[in-house]
Amino acid sequence: MKIALDAMGHDHGPPNLVEGAVMALREYPAISKLFLTGDTPKIEAELQRQGCNDRRIEIVHATQVVEMGDDATSAIRRKKDSSVSRAVDLVKNGDAEAVVSAGHTGAAVATSTIKLRTLPGIERPGIAATMPTQTNLFVLIDAGANTEPTPEQMLQNAIMGSVYSQHVLGYQNPSVGLMSIGTEDKKGTDFTRRSFDLLKQSHLNFRGNVEGHDLFENPVEVVVADGFTGNVMLKTSEAIASAIFAWLKHEICKSTVAKFGALLAKPAFMAIRRKTNSDEYGGMPLLGVNGVCIIAHGGSSPVAVKNAIRMAADTIRHQVNPHILRELQRYHESSPATHPAPSA
Repeated sequence: MKIALDAMGHDHGPPNLVEGAVMALREYPAISKLFLTGDTPKIEAELQRQGCNDRRIEIVHATQVVEMGDDATSAIRRKKDSSVSRAVDLVKNGDAEAVVSAGHTGAAVATSTIKLRTLPGIERPGIAATMPTQTNLFVLIDAGANTEPTPEQMLQNAIMGSVYSQHVLGYQNPSVGLMSIGTEDKKGTDFTRRSFDLLKQSHLNFRGNVEGHDLFENPVEVVVADGFTGNVMLKTSEAIASAIFAWLKHEICKSTVAKFGALLAKPAFMAIRRKTNSDEYGGMPLLGVNGVCIIAHGGSSPVAVKNAIRMAADTIRHQVNPHILRELQRYHESSPATHPAPSA
């Protein structure tokens, strides 16, 4: 497998990215080539600091970086030699099979969409975030790529999320829920009601509307939301998980008895910590582009970067895009009058 990593796109620059890349190479021998795009001297300095001279690494020099404060659209035009642009070019030209970026999400989404194009039958890509519950993992799509989708694009996201849930997470016939303010069919805005109707008419295992508490109390395998709502859901959930452990630590430190009890319960606490730690999931696939693109958090730790690279390898191995195309074909064949099938 050949993967390109934007080695500059991060809140703190190359250090965490290069360290995570080195960790990935040591842990995943299936990676035959790892391209690091960015400022060559800075990347080489980090590799030297890590004591890494792995021949599978190839540095692709880039003179520019898309900063977090940049406007995504203008950055694409003005910074054509940016590290994220060079990384996506490697996929476009067939030198790499996937790109991983922890930089400016909007720039990564826009660059991948413009240069790689979308799959036939997909109008706009969606970010798929994997989130834990007590009983399962579910796919939240869209987690921020498209803040104002059409109902038809919501359906396309549901199809892509179902494919990812089935072929990567291993759920057979995954159930799908539409994020709304009530479980009744007519609840929500005109947009969610029109999305509901399309999902109900599809071949998907559509459960209906789901509310916020359903995500963890009565979970489905795929939750469909517009990118604005989905991104708020994702970041709020991550913040709550972090806050709960901070609250626990504060309360435990108040009492010697509590400290002793916490010591006994440490394995359980650590298990929950791992389950709710976003670093364990690494990154989020941008589904719908004609290639593999993994979006990671801007503040990703080296472990998170390593796991984002692992996710890229998993997405390549499971051949997600061909499965998406087959599901789209299946959907269009079931309703050819109103939805002409895409050409592969």
